[in-house]
Amino acid sequence: MITEIYEIPEKAELCYRNNRSIRLPEHVPYIGMGSSYFAPLALKYLGCDIFPEIASEYYHYSKNKILPLAILISQSGYSSETVWNIEKFSEYIALVNDTGSPLARSGKLKYTVELHAGIENYSSTNTYVNTLISLYQGLGNDCYAAIEAIRKNMARYEDWGEKQAGIILAEYRKGYIKGSYILGNGPNIATACEAALILTETTKIPFIPMAMAQYDHGPKESAENTIVLTINTCGPVKERTNKLLNTISRAGAISLVWDELSVQEYLSPITSIIPFNFLANALAGRLGIKDTFSVGNKVTTVDPPERK
Repeated sequence: MITEIYEIPEKAELCYRNNRSIRLPEHVPYIGMGSSYFAPLALKYLGCDIFPEIASEYYHYSKNKILPLAILISQSGYSSETVWNIEKFSEYIALVNDTGSPLARSGKLKYTVELHAGIENYSSTNTYVNTLISLYQGLGNDCYAAIEAIRKNMARYEDWGEKQAGIILAEYRKGYIKGSYILGNGPNIATACEAALILTETTKIPFIPMAMAQYDHGPKESAENTIVLTINTCGPVKERTNKLLNTISRAGAISLVWDELSVQEYLSPITSIIPFNFLANALAGRLGIKDTFSVGNKVTTVDPPERK
């Protein structure tokens, strides 16, 4: 996993160079599962008029009307629920790594945006960052400054991840930690979701993602003996975030903060996930966990639903 994390700057640059001129539509669904659903959330909360949808729920619970166009996102191109949604649209644009996959070979395919992340065997690292880069570029938000920041700050990201891994493991070994939250604001709600996903599947410890304001509306009452990881930026709710962190620290939470100050908030989803990649790797290493996918597989494939 650490090798794949170290490849992020190179793969991000490759994706940017190849996808800098693409254009993606607004006012249409952006459909995926897991990481491929989280990435469009960042763009939604940056003000892009797109409709992120969970592929499984869209397939089973949307109206049966065939819509003209959608963006279907899958790092492998084999994720069952995403592929099922091909039938829901007259045509679609695929964001995918494997251009030979089912998602990239349908007769309804309008065109493919290749993510250029290469093969990943562990949690989504390069693919998530490159999905964000493709979405930023396609929706008219140049993000090269974020790629420069990644290249410059890899050592800082790794150092933060290693330090937080030590703190988290020490707290869990005391035996009284009830659970762990990851909080984000605006576009970094997506980061919180992605960080929780990679930490949970890599360490086997459940992490709960949440918007900071949602956590403030009730779940903060569970603060005592929990770990709360927060993504903090120079955005419009910085003051509220800091007040909340002070409140929950006094209530007995272990508050750990990633301060992303190297880029403006609108670019921070691209950079802020990387410290959590390093955290997941470091924590799994200290726990002696070698297999990221021991219950399921990296690519989730399930039987198609029965037709009535």
